Amino acid sequence: MFITPNALSIIRLCLVPAFIVAYFSGASYSHLIAVGIYVIATFTDFLDGYLARKYNLITNLGKVLDPLGDKMLTMAVLACITIDGVIPFWFLLIILGKELLMGLGGLVIHRYAKVEIPPANYFGKTATVLFFAVCVTLILLDSFHVEVRHGLSAVMVGAAVLVSLAAFVSYIIGFARIMKGKKSKEADDQGV
Repeated sequence: MFITPNALSIIRLCLVPAFIVAYFSGASYSHLIAVGIYVIATFTDFLDGYLARKYNLITNLGKVLDPLGDKMLTMAVLACITIDGVIPFWFLLIILGKELLMGLGGLVIHRYAKVEIPPANYFGKTATVLFFAVCVTLILLDSFHVEVRHGLSAVMVGAAVLVSLAAFVSYIIGFARIMKGKKSKEADDQGV
């Protein structure tokens, strides 16, 4: 294989500072360059998952690198467009809080419950695609100096927040089901 999923995750991590530098460079078309970097970085996310599943290249390192790359990219994009005034600060706080809770929750689940962390579900994938579309749209509109009415940007950002929160709730429900199943299995194993 020419490139491994882990290499793609490392490339995505390296594209995070490239996005930030491009976004704030002040050069002509800097936001367009940043969007291009964001598109490439997001593509590596889809490609590394596809390759890992198709060629059975799922590794423990990849289980760390992939979500780390995703979270770093997400937070970098959000921080940049928040600092630039494209989105409100509360949006950054909600997504940051959700990501921190999910990350810490995943570590706790894996460490103490000794169960595999479930893969992304429909809500999670939808939230990722919607988040990407909203961020790209808002950056492009801002770069072309298109005035976005606060109502429109609030609807776009609000939709992304709602789907992200729905994903968060669905992961909590999934974890509760896993734990319930684990407790039932332990009870069966003990003959209770």
